[in-house]
Amino acid sequence: MPSHVALLYSIVLTPTRRVVMTDLKAAAEAAGLQNVETLLATGNLVFDAGDLAVPAVEAALESTFQRKFGKPVDIIVRDAAAFKALVAANPFPAQSAEDGSRVITRIMRSGVPSDAETRLRSLLDEGERVAVIGGDIWAAFPARPSASRLLSAISSKKLGIGTARNWNTIQRLAVRLSPAP
Repeated sequence: MPSHVALLYSIVLTPTRRVVMTDLKAAAEAAGLQNVETLLATGNLVFDAGDLAVPAVEAALESTFQRKFGKPVDIIVRDAAAFKALVAANPFPAQSAEDGSRVITRIMRSGVPSDAETRLRSLLDEGERVAVIGGDIWAAFPARPSASRLLSAISSKKLGIGTARNWNTIQRLAVRLSPAP
């Protein structure tokens, strides 16, 4: 089973062209990764990286992606243990079970600034919740997340390099990973 997950920030190259998953898989293989699988059409990969450290995998993927597609893209990589720890840290399990599309996690490369949770709390609308755990941002929405100003705020690059996924996608990625040691 794969030992790592990679999440691309955005795979839109132009307003009319998205990266095809077979091309993304080929790019990951060209970066030296093995047993590469894609999930959904939104830039999710699971793979084996051997003994490469996470920063080296991120750099190799970003460099290969830029060469192959002509556009820089931030790519967040977590090994199986770190990704499964993220899953276990979900602060909104009841809402996730009710509707996983309304629980969003912004998975960060280096964690958010220490005051991020306080700033984000000031943007909450009725029924919305936010938490920062392990440097990643979790948000739960009572309705469609796209209608919330909180979603826009957690997606801001002002918070650092990261990318958002809903709980449904996170779970689907987690089950494809090797058991954590």
